[in-house]
Amino acid sequence: MNIDFSAALDLASRAVGGSVVAASDESFGFKENLIEPAEPNFVPGTFDLRGEVVDGWETRRHAAAGDWVIIRLGVPGRLCTVDVDTRFFTGNHPTGASVYGASLDPGEDPCSSTSWRLLAPAVVLKADAHNLISVNDPRRYTHLKLVIDSDGGVARLRAHGEPIPDPRLWSGVTVEVSGAEQGGRVEHCSDTFYSDPRALIAGGRPVNMGAGWEARRRRDIGPDTHDAVTISFLVPTHLDRIEIDTSYYVFNASREVCIMGTRDRPSQCRPYWSLPFDETVLPRTVLLPDARRVFVVDAADITAIRVAAYPDGGLARVRALGRPTQTGMAELQRLWDEAL
Repeated sequence: MNIDFSAALDLASRAVGGSVVAASDESFGFKENLIEPAEPNFVPGTFDLRGEVVDGWETRRHAAAGDWVIIRLGVPGRLCTVDVDTRFFTGNHPTGASVYGASLDPGEDPCSSTSWRLLAPAVVLKADAHNLISVNDPRRYTHLKLVIDSDGGVARLRAHGEPIPDPRLWSGVTVEVSGAEQGGRVEHCSDTFYSDPRALIAGGRPVNMGAGWEARRRRDIGPDTHDAVTISFLVPTHLDRIEIDTSYYVFNASREVCIMGTRDRPSQCRPYWSLPFDETVLPRTVLLPDARRVFVVDAADITAIRVAAYPDGGLARVRALGRPTQTGMAELQRLWDEAL
């Protein structure tokens, strides 16, 4: 499995709480399909009362003006790329599209708002393809509006970007700093044979064994043989809780884990895998299969953790909880101020 760990989080996905709040038309395909985490699918010759069943948002023919759809981002943040995915729409895709953004209060009606800013001018859309649109705007947005130049269908809309949490929500409370919704990232992994290790920092509870990270079976068993995942935090944090969840891993859970931390930050010459992880956050600990356990820890000023799983096996979730340092809060405030 080839995984691009530099890829940004999909801020619009339903998996992180995104919602499609309005559309000008959805005669052939429901607007909610746009933000489904699963890849689009299409079974030719399948019909219902609306016509051929499509896995996407599709409007009626002969629209008087371009159709539009509004999405509330599950995680507000700074956008870098919007993917207008038209896969399986061949003779019925839109001719082009523009992208707008807005930063709205929770109770503000996006349909009547005048706060929309053009993030990307109209681009030509290709049929049955990923259409990547770059966004060069440092501001934080809560909503996206896709305006298509004509009628037609779009399978998925992915809004890749960086979460920018409100510093007021982090002040004086414990935060799950490893979580993807709070800016946590998987930076490196020793093995991605069965699944994507980014599942470890996903929100919510796992629903089956496929909702976690599982490495292949190691055959070089020894005292120090292990797989490992590196998870970075948005800002430096004093860690006080670690949660290790092996739910649904009944016969193939990792036997033990050890978590080490670092106070360093990467640079162009020193990637995460080369940093010294020399602070013990959680000593080598025996795990239970199909169980969630929470450990009290005391590790100050940590910027990233390295989770070593002995010797191999599966983990459903790893959650690191703590309070940002004074320097971390200042850094978060700076990110917030720069995104206004």
